[in-house]
Amino acid sequence: MDYPEREPDQLEGVPLPEFQTGVSGHDAARATLLERLDAGRLPGGVLIHGPRGIGKATLAFDLARRIFEKTGDESPGHIAAQVAAGAYPNLFVMRKSLRDTGKGYYTAIRVEEVRRFIEEMRMTRGRAGHRIAIVDPIDDCNTSSANALLKILEEPPADTTFLLVSHRPGSLLPTIKSRCFQVALRPIADGEVRTVLDQVGGQPLAIDRAVSLAGGRPRRGFEAMLLGEGGALQLLQAWLADPAGAPSAARIALADALGGERDSAELRFARDILNDWLADAAKAAASAGDRVRLASANELWDKARLSLADADEYNLDMRQTLVALFDAIRKHQLLSVQPTP
Repeated sequence: MDYPEREPDQLEGVPLPEFQTGVSGHDAARATLLERLDAGRLPGGVLIHGPRGIGKATLAFDLARRIFEKTGDESPGHIAAQVAAGAYPNLFVMRKSLRDTGKGYYTAIRVEEVRRFIEEMRMTRGRAGHRIAIVDPIDDCNTSSANALLKILEEPPADTTFLLVSHRPGSLLPTIKSRCFQVALRPIADGEVRTVLDQVGGQPLAIDRAVSLAGGRPRRGFEAMLLGEGGALQLLQAWLADPAGAPSAARIALADALGGERDSAELRFARDILNDWLADAAKAAASAGDRVRLASANELWDKARLSLADADEYNLDMRQTLVALFDAIRKHQLLSVQPTP
C-alpha cells in the first residue's frame, strides 16, 4: 500500500503511525493512560518519551482514537478512517512541514506554524468530545516555537489534551516537562517487533534478520528490511558480541565493508548499532559500580562521538575512522574481561 507523504523521514511502504490499528508492546503505559481516561482524569499534557523508533507516535495516535471513541458519538471504524486520512476535526497534528516551494521539509517546526496551530485549536470544535493535539516530535521545535507551545500548555483549552512525542526529553524546556504527565517507553520484545513487521509482509528469513537487527525498535526493523541482506550489519553485531576475541583482520574487514560509501543507509544503521553498544557498555559499568570501566566507557563514548563528527565535517576517511573506533572498543573490552583488582 502507498501511504501519503507526511513526514520527512518516512519509510517507503511502511504504515505511518496514524494508519496502524494497534500497539505492540507498551501495555503498561497504555493501560495507565486509559485508566486515567476512564476515571475522567485525563491530563492536559502527556509527554511520551523514549528511544527513536519504538512506537511512541503509534501509541499517541492509538490513544487519540480511544479518547475520541470514549468522549465522542461516532463509531470506531469511522474515527479510525478519518484519523488515518488526516481529516478528523478534533485531531490536530504538528510535524515539520513541507517548504513553500514544495521541495523538501523545513528543518524545524516553526513558530508561525505553532501560532496557527494554537489559533485553530481555540476555534469552535468540529465534533462532540475531547480534542487531541499530537506534536511528533516536539524535539523538532526550535526555541521560539517551543516557547509558543509552552503558552498553550500552561492554559490549555477545555477538554483538550496535548500528546507530545520526544526522542530526547533531556533537551526539552524544563517548564514543558513540568506541565506534562510523563510516560517513559522502552524498546519492545523481539516477538512484538515481529508483530509490527508482519504488517508489511515479507519472507520469514528476511523478517528474522530484521528482528535480530532491530534491537527492540520496530522502525529499525523496517529499515533493515529495506536494506535487504545487510550482511555487514550482522557481522558487526557478531563482532560486538566479543570484540576482544575477534582477530584483527575482522576489524579491518568490517571497516572496509561499512566505510566504503560515506552516506549509505547501511553505515547510518551501523552507527546506531554502535551507539547502542556504547550506551550499554556505560550502563553495565555503572550498574556494577566499576569506576575504572565506567571511566573507560565514558571516554570511549566521547571518542566515538567526536571522531565520527569530525569524519562527517571534514570529509575524513571513514574506513580509518572506523578502524580506530573498533580498536578503542577492543581495548575497552579487554579491560572489561580483566579481573577487577
